[in-house]
Amino acid sequence: MNSECDMIPKQFTPDAELLAGRVILITGAGSGLGKALAVESARAGATVILSGRNGAKLERVYDEIETMGAPRPAIAMLDLASATAVDYDNLAKTIDAEFGKLDGVVHAAALLGDRTPLEQYDVPTWCRVLHVNLTAPFILTQVLLPNLRKSADASVIFVSSGVVKNQRPFWGAYAVAKSGLESVRSMLSKNSMANLTFA
Repeated sequence: MNSECDMIPKQFTPDAELLAGRVILITGAGSGLGKALAVESARAGATVILSGRNGAKLERVYDEIETMGAPRPAIAMLDLASATAVDYDNLAKTIDAEFGKLDGVVHAAALLGDRTPLEQYDVPTWCRVLHVNLTAPFILTQVLLPNLRKSADASVIFVSSGVVKNQRPFWGAYAVAKSGLESVRSMLSKNSMANLTFA
């Protein structure tokens, strides 16, 4: 019997129209995994909302997507470490006004924090890492649920980490936050929201 990993194609090239007509918000879209997901989602036909805290980086990703001839992306500046309730509400209102729906959210933004023994872990850093990696994705998902419900089949993806299953020393608040994020995903999945998938 094949394992789940054996069933994933070694090389996958999505059809250019796979995500046509879909509107997807990706956090942490200025660099790393978030940027890669944004570019590939756009290449597959999605209208991508690039979210992050660094405007210059988001603009470079915006330009790269436009150069590809993909659907024009949008930029949603949002610093998860300092965003207020008003910032989240304004984002939801803007998405509703500009797009009328939201087909997906990918929580790719992350803050690693310190890699030190817990007894030496800086408490303000602990709070900031938990907020960016756990509390902010929860808030953002909750606020965007009305937008997501306007899609026929929306998805919310919480990017986790191997440190959840394979606990290692010194990963501190990051590992705790990612464990908590998996619990949030699991609880949302069990709420049986008709048109929503949580992964």
